[in-house]
Amino acid sequence: MDRAYDLVIRGGQVFDGEGGEAFEADVAISDGLITEIGQVRGTGAEEIDARGLMVTPGFVDIHTHYDGQATWDERMQPSSWHGVTTVVMGNCGVGFAPCKPGDHDRLVRLMEGVEDIPFPVLSQGLPWNWESYPDYLDSLAGRRFDVDIGSQLPHAALRVFVMGERGANREDATEADIHAMAAIAKRAVEAGALGFSTSRTLNHRTSDGQPTPTLTASEEELTGIAMGLAAAGKGTLQFVSDFNDADEEFAMLRRIVERSGRPLSFSLVQSPREPLQWRRLLELLADANAAGLPMKAQVAGRPVGILFGFELTLNPFTHHPTYMELAGRPLAERVAALSDPEIRATLLAETTTAEQGFTAAAPMLWDRMFLLGDDPDYEQAPDQALGAVAARRGVPAYELALDHMLRNGGRGMIYFPFLNYADGSLDPSFEMLQHPDTVPGLSDGGAHVGMICDGSFPTSNLTHWTRDRTRGPHLPLAKMIAMQTRDTARAVGLYDRGVLAPGMRADLNVIDYGRLKLHAPQVAHDLPAGGRRLIQKADGYVATIVAGQVTYRDGQPTGALPGRLLRGAQSAPVRIAAE
Repeated sequence: MDRAYDLVIRGGQVFDGEGGEAFEADVAISDGLITEIGQVRGTGAEEIDARGLMVTPGFVDIHTHYDGQATWDERMQPSSWHGVTTVVMGNCGVGFAPCKPGDHDRLVRLMEGVEDIPFPVLSQGLPWNWESYPDYLDSLAGRRFDVDIGSQLPHAALRVFVMGERGANREDATEADIHAMAAIAKRAVEAGALGFSTSRTLNHRTSDGQPTPTLTASEEELTGIAMGLAAAGKGTLQFVSDFNDADEEFAMLRRIVERSGRPLSFSLVQSPREPLQWRRLLELLADANAAGLPMKAQVAGRPVGILFGFELTLNPFTHHPTYMELAGRPLAERVAALSDPEIRATLLAETTTAEQGFTAAAPMLWDRMFLLGDDPDYEQAPDQALGAVAARRGVPAYELALDHMLRNGGRGMIYFPFLNYADGSLDPSFEMLQHPDTVPGLSDGGAHVGMICDGSFPTSNLTHWTRDRTRGPHLPLAKMIAMQTRDTARAVGLYDRGVLAPGMRADLNVIDYGRLKLHAPQVAHDLPAGGRRLIQKADGYVATIVAGQVTYRDGQPTGALPGRLLRGAQSAPVRIAAE
């Protein structure tokens, strides 16, 4: 028989992304699209035996920060190691376009501070062959990737572009400023931006400690920009906020959606300062959706946690005098010195010189920090906290921390879950994931390269919530797959993917569910200027397929780079839209 298809996946357990139970079927692919699902009689130029394996849509990660990496790299790792076939970057109001030549360093310092990407990495890696936002998209359009990439217009860059120093200093925008920003926003989504993003949190600061330029932007400014999207008739809105007054802040977001008609999502996590606020925000979100407003919350399936270690940005000894003298040495030299009994004793007898931040607070946080092992557990019980373990062993917490970080040649890591873990469990995350108006998000792939490694969220969502959790209820596997395929895709206007059906884009995963597991985070030195970053791999991804081409086999890249820049929202195929 003549080969009728480019690729056929045979006999897998197909999860179609709609939330229904799996069914055994073949999947045929031609010209980058799914052609047939069922008993496929024709053959493929390439075939994958998926008997005993899961076949799912490719995962759609709508909260990443690959804005810089996409300009110098072809592979959006770590996300593409975790079954992600589409990423959306430009979140939290930070990015690199539009940008006037004199503002390059200003935006780099902002990204360095907000997303922990070192200045030398960005200054050497970014080509800066753009000024306007359409120019930036054109620059990306000439590149090829291992995933599809969608981009959002970042508010901080937009504000500085229009207002200059006034924008950076958080001065109020004038009517003329707002009009100019709205016009640029309109052109950006017409050129292919998926939407607009902004930040209203004090956690986002430049590398020299200044708050993000968008922190205090007025409702008039935000509404004006949203109306620019409304004038174009396309684009979504993405917000991150401290929600210091949850009712007042949410009411503003609701008014923006009511006026503009544009879909909006916001980041929702459990804060230890107000551990029940997330429930109030879900109530307000449900009321808004009942009124017909297109609003979603992006939620995380595990804690947002900082990693401490000798290879990383911070460790509990970062501001101890003895360690500060050693900090500039290669890792092996530091490990040798810290293993010397005399130097070790001196270090452990010292106190931190830091007056604020995590290293200053470490002695008060031992009961909220955990030892991260080779088989990472992100929902450890309180009695497994570093402080509790140290007490049982009868050793000081600092000594236990030092010994653990010296493991494996100085590569041991300590995990501090600072959001979504105020109760010492992931029960709040479970409730958030269950809510009908939320979608998984907040992985921050491409960012926080020396402190956080959450680009692996899609894998931990599958393994932890559907199979491995021991401290509470599970989520159905089909539901979890639908949440990070169909639901995330539709949240940003991508209706051509996230579901397995004839005519849809052929982005898929073939997964050995029984072998699916996360590796421990590790450090790679593969960024521009020799910069280091946290990475995390996984076992169990037999094949990842983008636009009908196999991009990864058993976690290894094949060399295929079918991914491209997405130019705006994508409509469902005609045959799907008609159903």
